[in-house]
Amino acid sequence: MILESNIVQGDMEFADWLDEVMAYIDSPAIGMSLPSDILGIACQRRAWEALSLLPTGTTVSCVEFASALWSPTSARAVAQACAANRMAVAVPCHRVVRQDRELEGYKWGIASRRALLKREGHTTE
Repeated sequence: MILESNIVQGDMEFADWLDEVMAYIDSPAIGMSLPSDILGIACQRRAWEALSLLPTGTTVSCVEFASALWSPTSARAVAQACAANRMAVAVPCHRVVRQDRELEGYKWGIASRRALLKREGHTTE
């Protein structure tokens, strides 16, 4: 769950958050500053925080990301953190790809991953 909040009709704060998410989807380079309370174990949260620092439009393999974060043998932990991510756009797991740069295994489908990367200016073909 992204936010713990009482959402009521006419809630302007929620409307502003929704506008920010939609703007981010259209133009990922603008970034996002939403409050979040993403739940996960410590290593998942560490991976998600690091993923948020990946430059827009770039991809990295699980092994490369694990090497930078922990160790090359931790690629499975990276893949598991990506699979547990419930904040698809805010935590850009779509930027983590297989070692051979294929786009398999994305929780929300390959078409979604391609579309997100395309919006970021990354060519996936």
